[in-house]
Amino acid sequence: MYNYIKTNFKKILLVFATFLTFNAYSFEYSTQEEKNIIEIYERTLPSIVSIEADIDKGTSGGTGCVINQNGVILTSSHVIENARNITVTTYSGKTYSAKILAILKNKNDLALIKIDTKEKLPLAIFGNSNDIKVGQRVLTIGCPFGFKDTLTTGIVSRIDHQRNKIQTDAAINPGCSGGPLLNLKGEIIGINQSIYNPDNNRSNIGIGFALPSNQAKDFIAKVNKKLASLK
Repeated sequence: MYNYIKTNFKKILLVFATFLTFNAYSFEYSTQEEKNIIEIYERTLPSIVSIEADIDKGTSGGTGCVINQNGVILTSSHVIENARNITVTTYSGKTYSAKILAILKNKNDLALIKIDTKEKLPLAIFGNSNDIKVGQRVLTIGCPFGFKDTLTTGIVSRIDHQRNKIQTDAAINPGCSGGPLLNLKGEIIGINQSIYNPDNNRSNIGIGFALPSNQAKDFIAKVNKKLASLK
């Protein structure tokens, strides 16, 4: 054994050095990615709200993205449609009563609601959903089962061009609808909408869906144009 080590010392040293270098690189990369995710979460969270709506069957819970400092919020239409009362809780912990501004029809599941606030609410930042690639890392922020400010991570699992949806394995559960699907730049590339599983949609098994952010941007632009024409 001694003779083997003596003969192959340089080779053994090279392998050991390569091992240390690889692990140091992996650790550094992991640390940088973690820092980036933490920074995105802390930067985005103030622009995310939780939503509760009184409906015939009880209470509907969801998430929303602030798109105007005066209190306009984007969410999923199924969270607030036909609600008697809508309550929004901002990042600061303040609660407001909200009214419906617009609902996107044809089962596209987007809505705009408005709260009257003197708070200058931070704005969510939208990205280009046409740039999405299968396999890219994504983050979600929402209120699953009422657990406010929850962050989950995953990848884009599939792009369903026929149904115009983004599939992800990031955990999306009841209460996350209307929340953001984010890229690693902190840009919203999708609005979380639904999950698929065999237990009547009670929990996540790694198949969630979001509407592309470009569809949301088109909806917002049309509503803004209509509201401007009424002034």
